[in-house]
Amino acid sequence: MSTQRLVLATRNRHKVTELRAILTEAGLDVELVGADAYPDIPDVRETGVTFAENALLKAHALARATGHPAVADDSGLCVDVLGGAPGIFSARWAGRHGDDKANLDLLLAQLSDIAAPHRGAHFACAAALALPDGTEHVVEGRLEGTLRTTPSGTSGFGYDPILQPHGDTRTCAELTPAEKNAISHRGHAFRALAPVVKQFLG
Repeated sequence: MSTQRLVLATRNRHKVTELRAILTEAGLDVELVGADAYPDIPDVRETGVTFAENALLKAHALARATGHPAVADDSGLCVDVLGGAPGIFSARWAGRHGDDKANLDLLLAQLSDIAAPHRGAHFACAAALALPDGTEHVVEGRLEGTLRTTPSGTSGFGYDPILQPHGDTRTCAELTPAEKNAISHRGHAFRALAPVVKQFLG
């Protein structure tokens, strides 16, 4: 019997490596490939209003287009005093998609008058599995912390330089990749999804 192929809706090799390691830990023998294995399939527009909706949109689109089970995730930073914003707008908070520095600068400016006890925030990630027959399952992961007033650290990306995980004195951008993967919102979500993948594909 041939190994089941599973497609991850990302062109980020690090994400594929991370999920592959988690699935292997879960004792799952699948052939995991990223979306770049299907260059003709266009990226899906994220029109959902929650992380879960966006993850499902991407997973279903990829499962339909490839005929293989697909996994997708969507994540962002949720700030308590902003009512959960930037949330799904995290990557384009300053107006242009993916401008990490502008997003970070704008958020820090918005929070400049907020005292340390009220700077609670968390990274959230929804991970979805979709099968070509329409079956779906979504799980969520979180990384709780507080926001620094100035960026610190050069690892990671996005808002990593300002989120200090609870119980640590460093920001996410000061952690090693292994330390970050062990506690990250995406790591939590992918690890929660692994038994579901095993149930449907195992």
